[in-house]
Amino acid sequence: MNQDEFFLREAIRASENGMNNDEGGPFGCVIVKDGQIIGRGNNRVTSTNDPTAHAEVVAIRDACRQIGYFQLDDCTLYTSCEPCPMCLGAIYWARPARIVYAASRHDAAYAGFSDEFIYTEFDKPMASRSIPIEQMLREEAMAVFEAWRAKADKIVY
Repeated sequence: MNQDEFFLREAIRASENGMNNDEGGPFGCVIVKDGQIIGRGNNRVTSTNDPTAHAEVVAIRDACRQIGYFQLDDCTLYTSCEPCPMCLGAIYWARPARIVYAASRHDAAYAGFSDEFIYTEFDKPMASRSIPIEQMLREEAMAVFEAWRAKADKIVY
């Protein structure tokens, strides 16, 4: 068995354990650096009443705590299922070197976890989306961005 298969099976095992412990849906994730698991997560949406507690987000938070840094340079993220749009965004912000997944988003939809409505919403103009979006107080928010741009001691990410 190769390393990818080993760690992907760990992610699948996390998905099963979380499901069996009634923590959330059947999703699991591990993050690996230099051959060692530095972050683990399983879906905890229903047990924490947190819609962002997907396996990948939980694992990213765990890994970043473990290494004391907000980016996952030179890491591989193994997940039991193709990441949803939210998780994919979080993964890109964390910047791992690669992603390896098992089931597809279509497999997840078959099990009752479809993200297709989100992909459809992204393709619509803002005015046509199912949740209304409006912009206000841009100038006030821009003042804070300008202060950030001028901040000499900021940590760029």
